[in-house]
Amino acid sequence: MGYPVVIAPFLKVDGMALFPFILVKSQRLKQDQVLIRHETIHLKQALELFILPFYMLYLVNYLINRFKYPGHQQAYEQIIFEREAYRNERNIHYLKNRPFWAWLRYMNK
Repeated sequence: MGYPVVIAPFLKVDGMALFPFILVKSQRLKQDQVLIRHETIHLKQALELFILPFYMLYLVNYLINRFKYPGHQQAYEQIIFEREAYRNERNIHYLKNRPFWAWLRYMNK
């Protein structure tokens, strides 16, 4: 399933998944397949958790990580949903073969 990709020049990051859209900072980034795959993984995660709970868990995981790690970047990178997305964003077959609730594998790593 393809998700609509919307250009959002106000973003402070290159891309963001805001169900059901993928927001990208520029027209050029619409063609970045790694970024689009990364954000699509997040949209799959959101669907598995019925959308709103995904965003709530994402935020809670980030806040917990802020106590565990010294700064924003490391806390962000250790969010379980980000770990799955970064680990698999370059795998062109991942979305076709991705197991349901695959993000659970990244809980205690």
